[in-house]
Amino acid sequence: MTNVAMIWGVSGGIGRAVAQELQTRGWTVIGIGRQPEDVASITSHTFTADVAREYDVQTAVHAASFEVDQVDLWIYAAGDIETTAVADLKLASWQRILDANLTGPFLTTKHSLPLLAEEAHLVYLGAVSERLKLPKFAAYVAAKAGLEAFVAALQKELRGKKITLVRPGAVATPFWDKLPIRPPKDAAPPEKVAQRILAAYEEGHSGHLDLV
Repeated sequence: MTNVAMIWGVSGGIGRAVAQELQTRGWTVIGIGRQPEDVASITSHTFTADVAREYDVQTAVHAASFEVDQVDLWIYAAGDIETTAVADLKLASWQRILDANLTGPFLTTKHSLPLLAEEAHLVYLGAVSERLKLPKFAAYVAAKAGLEAFVAALQKELRGKKITLVRPGAVATPFWDKLPIRPPKDAAPPEKVAQRILAAYEEGHSGHLDLV
């Protein structure tokens, strides 16, 4: 029986890299994102959804349920960032960052639960938030710190499932295009992060996975 993965944020750098790696291993990959058609060649099924819109999330999961019976590996790789001082940060921007990094994980988790296999492994892309308590990062670091708390509580609710919070260092993805700084020279390629995520799945990892 073919293993099935569901990737939210599949068209991002890390999501795309994971989908590519899984495809080479013969997995069935369900890719969900705002523009999943960009990765149609490396996914088995693609669905469009804004992770902050509950109806979108429900519709995507419902559609996926007609294609697969259950999901073995579930990954939340969507995200957004903005660097603006609190004094200048608009409410819409604050909400957008929290939606992508915190509300999205909640909605996609909630509505995916009925489709998860009994021993499904859930993976969330976090950040080393304690290192990001910097000027102009308030919205992003607050959202990622909230994600850690959300995952910690979820682990106690879903005791039968493995949950991994991946905390990568700098990764060479288009995410850096949204920042006023260049990625460090030692930024990891997304393919390396993807391989570490899949290694965690194979090892049955649960808890924090720091990649710094």
